[in-house]
Amino acid sequence: MGELGGFLKIERSGVPYRDPAERVGDFKEFVVHRSDDELAAQGARCMECGVPFCHNGCPLGNLIPDWNDLVYRGRWQDAIRQLHATNNFPEFTGRLCPAPCEASCVLEIREGDAVTIKQIENSIIDHAWDNDWVVAQPPRSETGRTVAVVGAGPAGMAAAQQLRRAGHTVTLFERDEAAGGLIRFGVPDFKIEKWVIERRVQQLVDEGVDLRLNTDVGAGDLEGFDAVVLATGSRVPRDLPVDGRELSGIHPAMDYLYVRNRQVASADGAPGEITAKGKHVVVIGGGDTGADCVGNSIREGAIDVVQLEVLPKPPAHRPDDKTPWPLWPMKYRKSYAMEEAEATHKGEQDYAVTTQRFVGEDGQVSALMVADADPANPFGPPLPGTERALKADLVLLAMGFLHPEQELIDGLGLAKDQRGNVKASTYETSEQGVFAAGDCRRGQSLIVWAINEGRQAARMADRYLRGLDEDLRPATGNLTQGDEGGPEAAPPRHADGAMPSPQAV
Repeated sequence: MGELGGFLKIERSGVPYRDPAERVGDFKEFVVHRSDDELAAQGARCMECGVPFCHNGCPLGNLIPDWNDLVYRGRWQDAIRQLHATNNFPEFTGRLCPAPCEASCVLEIREGDAVTIKQIENSIIDHAWDNDWVVAQPPRSETGRTVAVVGAGPAGMAAAQQLRRAGHTVTLFERDEAAGGLIRFGVPDFKIEKWVIERRVQQLVDEGVDLRLNTDVGAGDLEGFDAVVLATGSRVPRDLPVDGRELSGIHPAMDYLYVRNRQVASADGAPGEITAKGKHVVVIGGGDTGADCVGNSIREGAIDVVQLEVLPKPPAHRPDDKTPWPLWPMKYRKSYAMEEAEATHKGEQDYAVTTQRFVGEDGQVSALMVADADPANPFGPPLPGTERALKADLVLLAMGFLHPEQELIDGLGLAKDQRGNVKASTYETSEQGVFAAGDCRRGQSLIVWAINEGRQAARMADRYLRGLDEDLRPATGNLTQGDEGGPEAAPPRHADGAMPSPQAV
């Protein structure tokens, strides 16, 4: 473990951010990195519990106490080996995951005192890249089997990498002009700069993944592959069907964020077709996507931004009667975007507000009629006598997603659950040899779940492919091999040739 009694002597130091009034002037990442000595001290706080609940909190089953201790001892290269053993892209999760592992840390029993796991994770992978420890790991031999992975978001990228390292020929299809999915086009640069994604994409290519961009595949395009993994995400947005919805200036949040991310990446910097510049902006939805809309709008030069949430404001502290430790606590967390809005005096976030209708002039939205939601029934009738107008030139709907787009799923004849997601309880769908991973299978979720889903779907697809031909056993690849593990570090397979779960490695 770390320093004996370290958690009693060393205070938690959270992730430091750049000053909000200063960072709104650019699109650079706003996280400030701590020194190695500070990180070692934070790693020393880990108690390496007999029952490490952080493992349960992390969907990937990351070996958190192990690499906390290694950072404490300055063994950074060993730390990245441990981190890569369960996580293909820790720089993604280290920047974007809300850290359910910290919520389930034993030290979090004293609220706000958890080990800074996310900060340490991000520092480990940054050290690895800085020291050229992250290298391509092509397979040791080829199986001759072909796999199509559809969707190059984090789930698809993880599945493609795992299957390629197992020796299969992998083609990764992406309909956009660049890989990364929503972390490329939905998440702003100030949370993750896109070169961070691109270097992982290049690693996939260097390992032999055939990446095909600008390719919108149909069912017929997938014929001839030995297996297919669908990782198409959950891209159908939840709408707000109230009077005036047809007015111009009302857009799904992702339509705006895609435009903004492409504009930031463009050489000329010309504004896109959806812009917040010089407008009164209202964002409907209080989650991370809504916060990203707020942060982008402020940087773009909006007059003001109001973020609305229909649910009541959560309590300031963990409600033990509803979400006791080690569950994820349903409590108030001020977003980075609201910090920026308050620092620049450009915005606010209002809770328990429901939109009644949109009002427009000459076909363009000009205001929302809103009212106070009933705390006991937020989606029911509003409280009488509370209706009022809220000025808006641009309205962004950030209320989540319903399900994946249906065309390819229907074209393949796949069974679906009641929500319209692909039905694949063991990652294999109703059609033999077709697997599903990520949001298209489990519904809208976290990036850490997407990576886990991609790894698990790859494990099941690999098992299926090896079952097609006895000559492929024993396995020649290694689905859970870390970037630095090398062939000699490959974990053993089960007797049937299948890979053990990440937690078993």
